[in-house]
Amino acid sequence: MKKCGRDVLKSNWKDLEVEIPDRKKEIPIPPYIKPFDENGEFIDLTPIEKINLGKVDLKEVLNNRMSRRNFSDIPLSLEELSYLLYYTQGIRNIVKNKVTFRTVPSAGATHPLETYLLIFNVEGIEKGLYRYIPTVDKLQLLKKGDFSKEVIEATLGQIFVGNSAVVFVWTAIPYRTEWKYSFEAHKTIAIDAGHVCQNLYLTAESINCGTCAVAAYDQEKMDNLIGVDGEEEFVVYLAPVGKVK
Repeated sequence: MKKCGRDVLKSNWKDLEVEIPDRKKEIPIPPYIKPFDENGEFIDLTPIEKINLGKVDLKEVLNNRMSRRNFSDIPLSLEELSYLLYYTQGIRNIVKNKVTFRTVPSAGATHPLETYLLIFNVEGIEKGLYRYIPTVDKLQLLKKGDFSKEVIEATLGQIFVGNSAVVFVWTAIPYRTEWKYSFEAHKTIAIDAGHVCQNLYLTAESINCGTCAVAAYDQEKMDNLIGVDGEEEFVVYLAPVGKVK
């Protein structure tokens, strides 16, 4: 068991000569974003060029960055949420309608992650489950309701998760990266999730918010809560965000 897990962390590029990635088989590249219902209910986010937040010295942010689990009852503003979303998964450029360049690095620019939000306390937004659609910079409402109890249960009783203003939940669609790198994709997907969450830590810190990365959760319960199949798409990481007490 330990050896199998450790092998995922090792470089196995030479083995790709044995298992050829689909990209070398002339199989079309998978979509860079999961399809969404264009007739659904959406919330417009604040365009990044109109956001005037985060003007803090980088060294100050890095020195103050820490995992924070105590959140106040002060809500996040739509502008603050927009800022956090753009700088964790915002799209800066799309090349030939096939590849995206975003605000975080990703192996081979494959960007296998999708962002879902459990919103509890954001100004002007009803409580519920949402999905960030970076191609149009909007939130899509998936389900209304207060899911704080469900997310606490799914995260093995971690109460602070349900006491946050919003929980960022990242799922992986592995084939986006498998198409290019075969089995070596799984190491890079984990690395990509780390890049995204670190950006959340830094951007949250820069606007007097806090977060705490969470990797301890019940896989089936989290997948069911978000509404993904658990095979072709599944939860890999989450982080609650709130105003610091």
